[in-house]
Amino acid sequence: MAHPAVLEDESKGSRFRSWFLEGLNDRSGTHHGPHVQPAHEEPRHAWWRVMCLTGVDYFSTLGYQPAIAALAAGFLSPLATIVLIAVTLCCALPVYRQVAAESPHGAGSIAMLERLLPRWRGKVFVLVLLGFAATDFMITMTLSAADASAHLIGNPLVPPALHGGQVWVTIVLLTLLAVVFLRGFGEAIGVAVVLVGVYLALNVVVVGTALAEVLTRPEVITHWTTALTTVHGGGWAVLGTCLLVFPKLALGMSGFETGVAVMPQIGSRHDAPGADPVPTRIAGARRLLTTSALIMSGFLLTSSFTTTLLIPPAEFEAGGAAEGRALAWVAHEYLGPVFASVYDVSTITILWFAGASAMAGLLNLVPRYLPRYGMAPEWAAAVRPLIAVFFVAAVIVTVVFDADVNAQGGAYATGVLVLMTSAAVAVTLACRRRRQRVATVAFLLVTAVFVYTTVANIVERPEGVRIAAIFILAILGVSFGSRILRSFELRETGVVFDDAALAMIREADGPDGVAVIAHETGRVTPEHYTQKLREVTGRDHLPAGSKPLFLEVTVVDSSDFAVELDVHGVRVGQANVLRVSSPVVPNTIAAVLLEIRDLTDDVPHVYFEWSEGNPLANLLRFVFSGQGEVAPVTREILRRAEPTMLVRPHVHVG
Repeated sequence: MAHPAVLEDESKGSRFRSWFLEGLNDRSGTHHGPHVQPAHEEPRHAWWRVMCLTGVDYFSTLGYQPAIAALAAGFLSPLATIVLIAVTLCCALPVYRQVAAESPHGAGSIAMLERLLPRWRGKVFVLVLLGFAATDFMITMTLSAADASAHLIGNPLVPPALHGGQVWVTIVLLTLLAVVFLRGFGEAIGVAVVLVGVYLALNVVVVGTALAEVLTRPEVITHWTTALTTVHGGGWAVLGTCLLVFPKLALGMSGFETGVAVMPQIGSRHDAPGADPVPTRIAGARRLLTTSALIMSGFLLTSSFTTTLLIPPAEFEAGGAAEGRALAWVAHEYLGPVFASVYDVSTITILWFAGASAMAGLLNLVPRYLPRYGMAPEWAAAVRPLIAVFFVAAVIVTVVFDADVNAQGGAYATGVLVLMTSAAVAVTLACRRRRQRVATVAFLLVTAVFVYTTVANIVERPEGVRIAAIFILAILGVSFGSRILRSFELRETGVVFDDAALAMIREADGPDGVAVIAHETGRVTPEHYTQKLREVTGRDHLPAGSKPLFLEVTVVDSSDFAVELDVHGVRVGQANVLRVSSPVVPNTIAAVLLEIRDLTDDVPHVYFEWSEGNPLANLLRFVFSGQGEVAPVTREILRRAEPTMLVRPHVHVG
């Protein structure tokens, strides 16, 4: 008999496992987080409230964007920011307004490209984009937490013992983020409205104070204009330099992908019950995107202008008081320690919450695609294991980059820009498909702008694409490994027989059960069926008097994983034929046999021929084309699906 302490430990382990794998399913959007709308609830949030939800990601970049822009562009920071604003309003905004119309359920440009690129090409392309999306969201978490720790440590009221401990402070913030999500994250919109409202109001005070300071000190404007003409030459030289520097500022456009992701949250309380929510959602999303872009553009321009003129350039460098916290420097310099500390707390909170938004984005994005492709382990459909994986990855990224905001900017911008480029490509292809020539040309030019920006960013800061490549390779490796491991699962979501098929099954149900002959789809004349029946009868001792069914599986798209099987009965001469379309042959045969068993309460028999060719090559064909070594694979699938031999369909191979 086991010791009571052992039994108690086992009970605790079982409880922990149940808690850790709670909600194990393939549905996305079941975890309460900033991007989630439970499937059973109608969206009832006004667009401006949802704007605050995406704003914790977008607006929080004010915490570090002015400092990054000043470090990258120096005195040209305000002019380079004008280029950034022009690209935001003239390129990114029109693209994502169109994405909102094309993908109103929050799937974004990735889903648009998935529809445009079918089969394995589309799925591999989606996996690569998921790698860049993971880079975007993961670096959002680590960069935001790192900047939050920079604001915390930079506050004069913080004990000196924390100075130099930015990595550990960042890891603590990431740990708190993971703990919150492990416990469950609810009512995110209400929290986001408060955080964004307070943060923007405080920024109005800080930026307004900075503008007033600039206006009372005309010498700083004179010094700035002199620097532009003497250092950069003015005119076309300044414009050219701004265009070259602009890609470094691209993380100031980080909120658009999040803005589309939160679309399912948008609704109206005034909609009639049962009314289509999509028109309201699209209109609200477009207001959200436009309003947030205008607000952010105003803050980016004024903050970049004032911080460049007021803060000494040395303070933006590593170890400087304004490193990663330019507006906080202004607050401490001109508004006193009390207000500045309140501003720091607000900044730290919204930056931390931006990490929560990114975590929720990952938790929604991964289950949306990988389980549907069969390219994720079963535990990936549960929320908490994914949180653990993302937390470990975030800690590794933080340690590798030493919690340095500037060092992570390249990887962040790479993820953002690749997603924006893919969105522009998706919109261009959608307009071309509808033969909208003017729109196609316009979005083609926008695509060219984003391609240039992405390439320039990668050339200038190649560490971004290296980090993205790590995420891409990890996703590809896990995805295809999981697909191979899950190849022997029953992959149907349901089996439906039409009336003709049901009648044939009843007719074929004899004393020894239903006999099924696996038949190739290319040999469908009455003579072929007669010859096949003669071969099986002579070779496999088909019971005398049985009326076998021929089962034919047509492979339509082998890259799909799970589909509903619609089985149709067709009579060809004297042969009764069941025909079904599916991504894969063996799994479909196994599913149909088990369904026949359940319908007839008899164990069916299935008859195969051995496949020609190399067994290993046939196995690879099965994984990627849905065909290959059909007989042994079908038996293995049946063995795993039905462990009781007495009720398992019998497999005969000749």
